[in-house]
Amino acid sequence: MSPTPVLYGQVYGPAIYEIIRAECPADLRIDFLEGDRQDELLERLPGYGYVIGGDLKRRHFEAAPGLRLLQCLGVGYDSVDLDAARDHGVAVATTPEGTVEGVAEHVMLMALALNKQLLVADAALRRGEWLVWQLRATSHMMFGQVFGIVGLGRIGREVAKRARAFGVDLVYFDPERAAAAVEAELGVRYLPFDELLRTVDVLSLSTPLDAVTRHLVGERELGLMKRGAVVINTSRGGVIDERVLVRALEEGRIRGAGLDVFEAEPTAADNPLLSMRSTVLTPHIATGTRQAMAIKARAQFANIARVVAGEPPINRVA
Repeated sequence: MSPTPVLYGQVYGPAIYEIIRAECPADLRIDFLEGDRQDELLERLPGYGYVIGGDLKRRHFEAAPGLRLLQCLGVGYDSVDLDAARDHGVAVATTPEGTVEGVAEHVMLMALALNKQLLVADAALRRGEWLVWQLRATSHMMFGQVFGIVGLGRIGREVAKRARAFGVDLVYFDPERAAAAVEAELGVRYLPFDELLRTVDVLSLSTPLDAVTRHLVGERELGLMKRGAVVINTSRGGVIDERVLVRALEEGRIRGAGLDVFEAEPTAADNPLLSMRSTVLTPHIATGTRQAMAIKARAQFANIARVVAGEPPINRVA
């Protein structure tokens, strides 16, 4: 029997494709897009029943009557037209595997970099400046800070485990409060959202983007925070109102921001955030490691194999 063809709906390049191919089982065949044309995915979809990645809209589902499963690259699915997928009987599933550990590490990376002004010190040293004393009055230890997590799902819990090692006071908000046993295990305290905002020194956002969470952190919310607080967003750019964040940083209403995600990606070259000393910015790479790519590929192929065998996919969102 010939291997079942699977289309990879994201353009990455040969080095990444090598990792993905190495994880592909013999009963599946992984095909990649050949270029960077926006219409190539639309043109090639009709020949496939299974797709990994790709921002599929209604026109894509209409063009692929044989499509059975869209396997998202990670945990985000806000760029997929779920209503159109349902209308065309296409299952949509996420890939949490390989995501949580890398994102949790990235949160701590950004929190430490902001507190110790890592990028400021690094840039100054490369210019020949030795700021051995100048940054001390405005740098901070993580130890003893109040560390707040919004969204205590898979990623939020992994962030909590790592933050606890730094001796912080851990607090969280989630619309669905965790069980007491989970709170005890993680060493976290629940606070209502507004109280959490008023309390934290570090705010880490680990929530999906939907109609409720879009601009969850805006003018009112940033106004509740301490002037010395920092915000870290590794979830989706739309969770923060970026224009309001820029003003808050410019006016010194908060101390800093660490962003791995932006409202528009890639972000514009003239985005004011790019020129601020109070920001640490990365291009949506929190989970971007070789290990994570391999773990994700194995999980994606395993879920496709389930559907090929007539079983329902796991982590289904539509």
